[in-house]
Amino acid sequence: MIGRDLARTLAGLAEDLNRQIGLLIQRTGSVETVIIGTHDRIEIPALTKVRTSGERLCGLRCVHTHFSSSGPDEEDIMDMVCLRLDMMSVLSLHDGLLHSVHIQPSSPQGWERLDASQDSCLERIEAIETQLARQQAPQGLDRGQDRAVLISVSTRTKAEAASSMFELAELARAAKVEVMEQVIQHRNKLDSRFILGSGKLMEIILICLRTGANLLIFDQELSPSQVRSITSRTDLRVIDRTQLILDIFASRALSREGKVQVEMAQLKYLLPFLATRDDALSRLTGGIGTRGPGETKLEIDRRRIKDRIARLSQELQAVGKQRWHRRSRRRKHEMPVLSLVGYTNAGKSTLLNTLTGSQILAEDLLFATLDPTSRRFRLPQGTEVVLTDTVGFIRNLPAALLKAFAATLEELSEADILLHVIDRANPTWKEQAEVVDLLLHQLDLSHIPCLQLYNKADILEHIPELSGNAFYISANKGIGLAELLERVEGVLKTCAKTRGLYQSFP
Repeated sequence: MIGRDLARTLAGLAEDLNRQIGLLIQRTGSVETVIIGTHDRIEIPALTKVRTSGERLCGLRCVHTHFSSSGPDEEDIMDMVCLRLDMMSVLSLHDGLLHSVHIQPSSPQGWERLDASQDSCLERIEAIETQLARQQAPQGLDRGQDRAVLISVSTRTKAEAASSMFELAELARAAKVEVMEQVIQHRNKLDSRFILGSGKLMEIILICLRTGANLLIFDQELSPSQVRSITSRTDLRVIDRTQLILDIFASRALSREGKVQVEMAQLKYLLPFLATRDDALSRLTGGIGTRGPGETKLEIDRRRIKDRIARLSQELQAVGKQRWHRRSRRRKHEMPVLSLVGYTNAGKSTLLNTLTGSQILAEDLLFATLDPTSRRFRLPQGTEVVLTDTVGFIRNLPAALLKAFAATLEELSEADILLHVIDRANPTWKEQAEVVDLLLHQLDLSHIPCLQLYNKADILEHIPELSGNAFYISANKGIGLAELLERVEGVLKTCAKTRGLYQSFP
C-alpha cells in the first residue's frame, strides 16, 4: 500500500505540521498528489485526469494520516466509494498501524476492510475490477446508451412516491434511457446539500458500480448548488425531472415553432446554473474599462444566453401573430373549434386520427407528439369543425416550459369545446385528471364547455354509469364516438343560440 520509508516520512511531517497529510498514489507506486489538510480532516481535490468507466476503479489509492482514529471513518469510506478510489488507507499516529478499506461489490455494505493476510494491493484491486466486470457482463450493456438510476427523495406517502416514480420511469423510457435501478428514500425534510442522505448517496454509487449506470435522474427538481454538490462527489452526470422532460421535448419537436419554444425553455432552465461566479475569475475594476481581464467566460455565457432568449421571444411573438391571423380566418368563416386536452399519453392523438382519418404519430410513450395539429372533419349532421391536438400535460410541468408554450396553448382559448381525454385504465387516472383541471384553471380556461372522455373503455372490466358531460370511449376501437359527436352537436347548438355564434349552424 505504501513503502515503510515513505510512511515514516509522512507520519513525521504530519506531527511537525500538526496537520493531516494525504497522498494519492498511482498503481505504479508514484505519488500523484500531495494533500495538506487541517488537524481534523483532509479534502480530496477533483480528480479530472483519471479513468472511471463502469467496471474500472479510478487507478488511485489514498493514504492519509490521522491523529486519533484507528481506521477510516464514514467520510473516508464515502470519498472512496464516490470517487471510485482503488483503496482508502489511514495511517494512524495513535497506534502506528495502517488501516485500509476497499470497495467490495458482493458485500452487503458495499465495502470491507483489507486483511493483512490477504493478497497484495494490486492483486486485490484487479480482483475487485474483475468482479465488477463479471457483474455487469450478464446485463449486456450497450456502451453507447445512457444507463440511469432513478432516484426519488419524497416527503409524501409511499403510494404517491411510487406513482411518481412509475411516471419518471416512463419518461426515461420515452427518452430512450435504460433504467438500471429505482431508489426511493422517504425523509421528513429534504437535505439542502445533497437532497438525500449521504449514506443513501453512497449506496446509489455502489449500485452504479454494480450495474454500470452512468446517469442519475432525480424525480425532484434540483437547485444548481445541489447539482454541483452531487457531481463533485461522483463522476456521474446528474439531471432532474425537469431536464429530462426538456430533453424529450427537444428530441420530439419537429416544427420551427416547437424547436424555438423548447430552446427558450432550455435556456431559461440553464441560466440559474450559471448564476454563481468564481471570485477568482470575477471582473476586475479600477480603470475606465481599460484595465483588468474584462468579462469572464461565465459573464459572456450569461449575456449570450439572455440575448438568445430575447431573440427567441421575438420569434414566438411573431408566431403568436400568425396564429392569431389563422384563428381570425376561422372566426370569419364561423367554423367551430374542438380542442383535445389531457394528460400525456392519454390517447389524444389516437382520437384525432380516428375522428379525422389522419395518420399523425401516436405511440404508447409520454409526449410522443409535441407539435400542435389541426384537422377538419364533419359532424354527423354535416357541420364542418376544426379539431386541434395540443401538447399533453403532466404533473409538475416546468413553469419555463409552460410559459414557452404559451403561444401554442393560446389555441385553447379560442376553442368552443374542450375534449378532456382521460386514460381510465391508468390506476392514477383521478390524479391525472385533477392535474389537467388545475392547469386549465391556471390558463383561465374554466369557462369553456368541457366534455370528459374516459378512454380505453374496451379494456375496462367494470364500466360504472356516467351522466352529464362524461362519456366512455375507445379512441382505438371507435367505441362511444357516435354518442360523443351527438353531444358535441348539442353543445354547439347551445353556443349558437346563447352567444349568437355560427349563424349557419343547422
